[in-house]
Amino acid sequence: MVTDELTPETPDEDEQPIKQRKNGLYPGVSDELAENMKGGWADTELRDLRPIEQAAHAARRRAALSARFPGERLVIPAGHLKTRSNDTEYAFRAATEYVYLTGDQTDDSVLVLEPTRDGHEATLHRLPRSNRENGEFWLDGMGELWVGRRHSLDEAEALLGVPCKDVRELAGALKEATGPVRVVRGHDAGIEAALTDKVTAERDEELRVFLSEARAVKDAFEIGELQKAVDSTVRGFEDVVKVLDKAEATSERYIEGTFFLRARVEGNDVGYGSICAAGPHATTLHWVRNNGEVRSGDLLLLDAGVETHTLYTADVTRTLPVNGRYSDLQRTIYDAVYEAQEAGIAAVKPGAAYRDFHDAAQRVLTEKLVEWGLVEGPVERVLELGLQRRWTLHGTGHMLGLDVHDCAAARTEQYVNGTLEPGMVLTVEPGLYFQADDLTVPEEYRGIGVRIEDDILVTDDGNRNLSAALPRRSDEVESWMAGLLGT
Repeated sequence: MVTDELTPETPDEDEQPIKQRKNGLYPGVSDELAENMKGGWADTELRDLRPIEQAAHAARRRAALSARFPGERLVIPAGHLKTRSNDTEYAFRAATEYVYLTGDQTDDSVLVLEPTRDGHEATLHRLPRSNRENGEFWLDGMGELWVGRRHSLDEAEALLGVPCKDVRELAGALKEATGPVRVVRGHDAGIEAALTDKVTAERDEELRVFLSEARAVKDAFEIGELQKAVDSTVRGFEDVVKVLDKAEATSERYIEGTFFLRARVEGNDVGYGSICAAGPHATTLHWVRNNGEVRSGDLLLLDAGVETHTLYTADVTRTLPVNGRYSDLQRTIYDAVYEAQEAGIAAVKPGAAYRDFHDAAQRVLTEKLVEWGLVEGPVERVLELGLQRRWTLHGTGHMLGLDVHDCAAARTEQYVNGTLEPGMVLTVEPGLYFQADDLTVPEEYRGIGVRIEDDILVTDDGNRNLSAALPRRSDEVESWMAGLLGT
């Protein structure tokens, strides 16, 4: 990585501290250099731009938001870069609410819906092109010479279908504005500070809840993006199988890196930290350290998803035999989870209670635990007391979309106590986990964890498994692996 300090000499003691010169030059730029950098640059304005595919969908979403909060100013920030260490930042990921309403992913931007007589007028506030007259584009470490060209305000308006203004004038304008206002909190402290005497947490939460619930039913564009994410994820799982012999010689980290390559080649990123859990690590639900060994005879629980360039993510899990064949006990446990998932998927249909697919899967798993003698029945008693949860641990699924756990701010009555509708996309992911130190189960069970997860679209007449291209049945998994490995 290059540094943005063009003059390597040690600064004098009376110069500003280094931390104040972060991403900038040491003092002492000559007038001649400053003048030279102002001119001699070609016109690079982009013309005849067409709106991005999301623009029309985002406009409809803004219209629904406008109808819900008439007469109120609505402020939705994209967020800022976050520091990773010293003067380096994490890759930027725009706030979900902002992406949903704009299709844009530009940091430091803010969407404002100003109330009008007929609804609202949307404006995107964002940074314009770097100013070459004052040297911003090369003197500022976040200028275009350092981090790349930005769209001009006119270009952004053409692409996004929303009028654009300079975001640096927004905070002052918000301070002076009157009338009711709401802001999506947690993304832009400066904007929140400008509104501190105009907003309340309760009113702002109503805005966040509405935008969370609005995402529950996906439109055709969103479903298409989720299918793209799933299709790339399937190819990522195939990549992993093909390198299992190499992974066995190294670690879970090799698995993680292999899948990440697919995510970056075909999408924006992984949608969440990949869980590459081999052996007993498969019993840890969110094992993202991925620093363990991958051994022949063990299972590999791979929970991973590609995030598309539009930020929709898949969320798929398979539990694979590292050597290509399940042992008898591994198969018994795996097949039980598969049977539970089949019951869960069958319960996903329009008009069904959201909890139905969870209850269906839990019942099957509980029946198996009683059958194996791991918990004393009858099944109804076990379910009533929740005793099966020692080994099933988690809920059977969640909404999926721009967030891997989408619609998280939705009200309970609209989500977990709600009803399934066509266009909803959710995961069905039962599992059984026998901890390595669990003395209540026979020794041969200990250290085995199995989860199977698929992404399910609720349709008008039932459901469609978006990840059906990835085998689930134990014998099909073995045949699929053998085909990829040429064995």
